Amino acid sequence: MTRIIDILLSFFALLILMPIFIPIIIVLKLTGEGEVFYLQDRIGVGSKTFKLYKFTTMLKDSENIGTGAITIKNDPRVLPFGKFLRKSKINELPQLFNILIGDMSFVGPRPLLKKQFGFYNSKVQETVSSIRPGLTGVGSIVFRDEERFFLDCLDPDEIYIEKISPIKADLEVWYVKNNSIWLYIKLIIATFMAVIFPSKNFLSFIDKDLGIKYESILE
Repeated sequence: MTRIIDILLSFFALLILMPIFIPIIIVLKLTGEGEVFYLQDRIGVGSKTFKLYKFTTMLKDSENIGTGAITIKNDPRVLPFGKFLRKSKINELPQLFNILIGDMSFVGPRPLLKKQFGFYNSKVQETVSSIRPGLTGVGSIVFRDEERFFLDCLDPDEIYIEKISPIKADLEVWYVKNNSIWLYIKLIIATFMAVIFPSKNFLSFIDKDLGIKYESILE
């Protein structure tokens, strides 16, 4: 059922957003380094790798510069127009193509880089990769401003491994175990609300117990 919803929603969303995509593509082509789309290897169903689409927001080869795969607040690798795309989350919208072709779903565990996926233990990896990764999800909503956790941080990898990865693992496993059409709908609603009201905590709307458990990290 969710696959049918994914296909219909992604198809119509792409049609509706095309008038927005065209000027963005033109601006990206004429500014920065002239790159429009950024294709990145992510881990999907069955722990298989797929190419995730994003609008380009950073310098070329940024994964081999500075803090690597982790983007920190005020990261100097982010291009001027890229700051707007990242803040508004518009840079994520090309993943609608991933949803349409079946790499992803609208809702699911966030697809990670191989390195970050490797921070999960084998049991978590198996559980998280048992379903399609999502454009949004409970982990994405909780860590929608992940960059703030690396503010004034000397070792981003250490922060990610010790503080972020364990919570992400718990949230994504929770989603897989509680996966349902109703939860799918609630997470889409929560995502829209989080974009409109970024300072608000919508985790309790998704699940009261999760809201209580992780309220402190959202402050």
